[in-house]
Amino acid sequence: MSFKFEEINELIKSRLDKLDHIDYYYEGKIISIIDGIIRIIGLSGVFLNELLKFPYNLGYGLIFDLDKEFISAVSLCSCNNLRPGMIVKSTGTMLKVPVGYNLLGRIVNSLGDILDGKNKLDINEFYNIERKSPSIIDRRYINRPLCTGYKSIDSMIPIGLGQRELIIGDRKTGKTSLVLDIILNQRNLNIKCIYVSIGQKLSTIYNIVEKLELYNALDYTILVVASASDEVVMQYIAPYSACSIAEYFRDRGEDVLIIYDDLSKHANAYRQISLLLRRPPGREAYPGDIFYLHSRLLERSAYVNYNFIKKYNSNYDIDGLSGSLTSLPIVETYEGDISSFIATNIISITDGQIFLESDLFNSGIKPAINPGISVSRVGSSAQTQIMKYLSSSLRTYLSQYYELLNFSQFSSDLDENTNNQLKYGKRIVEIFKQKQYKPCSLFKQVLILFSLKYGYLNDIKINKIYLYEIELYKYASKKYPLLKKNINYSGILNNKIINSLKDVIISFKSTILI
Repeated sequence: MSFKFEEINELIKSRLDKLDHIDYYYEGKIISIIDGIIRIIGLSGVFLNELLKFPYNLGYGLIFDLDKEFISAVSLCSCNNLRPGMIVKSTGTMLKVPVGYNLLGRIVNSLGDILDGKNKLDINEFYNIERKSPSIIDRRYINRPLCTGYKSIDSMIPIGLGQRELIIGDRKTGKTSLVLDIILNQRNLNIKCIYVSIGQKLSTIYNIVEKLELYNALDYTILVVASASDEVVMQYIAPYSACSIAEYFRDRGEDVLIIYDDLSKHANAYRQISLLLRRPPGREAYPGDIFYLHSRLLERSAYVNYNFIKKYNSNYDIDGLSGSLTSLPIVETYEGDISSFIATNIISITDGQIFLESDLFNSGIKPAINPGISVSRVGSSAQTQIMKYLSSSLRTYLSQYYELLNFSQFSSDLDENTNNQLKYGKRIVEIFKQKQYKPCSLFKQVLILFSLKYGYLNDIKINKIYLYEIELYKYASKKYPLLKKNINYSGILNNKIINSLKDVIISFKSTILI
């Protein structure tokens, strides 16, 4: 799936040829070539991330550093044929990536060219990989939920459209599995999904593609891949390219979800480039601008208003039209250390984090979400009325349960109130367990959370709760289809809905014995 240097250069050349007017503004001379870093003198008036053209059609480079005496560029081609003394020309344009609806269902590299072996893309619209984030005036208040399909997230750590929610945890704690399920849950919600793979093994990427195809999620998903075998510069530009692809849909009033898997490897790629550029190393050998690396990327996520969309679509006359770009960056930790440099940087940029804990994962609790550390700074503003009502105290109860569970190990004599809290907490934990590739609709979540809140689970054994949930959902879907449709599409709360839910559960429990 990785691209050769020759293919990359042909791709860039074909895109530059499509521009209406190209001038080579400045010329410079190569003075050194070391480890893919090219130093050039005589180039003035150029800007960061500008494309440079090497002589004799040898390829292109990307400007990374502007110094008083010389500029430094990262090569997008093989350096074997480049020599000191060669003349380099500026192109006056930034690196661009193709955008459009034709990309849906496709697998592309960091430059937007296909990797899936299917027919070539016919796209004539391009976005710069680096774009300004929407201003404060262009943004809207985040108040629409992104339904993840996970009961634990939608109830305790709600994510809103336009939010940036970090997913953090050690290796093998289910981070990628979590985001794949979130993609699957968007199938009927009219949300476009972009999955960015940075520095992963090709076998892992193949498995992800296979699962998305199996569950019919590839039709509304774009995969941007920079694998571990790709050049470091391709891993560096991958998230910026993917964000530009996502912004195309957002600028047209659509909702988009983008997943960066993962930004730890992205930071490592940038550190490698920076060390080759001989930038002064800071903490953990990262350069001083490592915070800016991710802040300028994640700040592009937003819930934008009608005036912003009008700038890009003068033909839209629907007042109130809005679009959103929701980001789920992933960061890998080591031994649960969320105080590492990259982790703390991204925590401070994002609007909350979901922490996946190894101990919970190994004990069979999946998703292994730690409710004490996980938080959403948007909170209940991004919940439907009925979910807000049913989940108002779940987080508190679950945190108390884990505290009491640790305390009860040292005491054999517990009072009745403590025992009741432990029993209630066990039911919450059991409800929040979810199998992979089994996202829950809002109606299914409401049914089980309503059963918990009103005590309908008190007489159900812990090991029978999963069966109870499945049978209840089947029964309610068959007997009460209008209630299901009403809750899934509106999420409103009133006495009629509450009474209907009570009728459903009482009727179900009177006919089914579990």
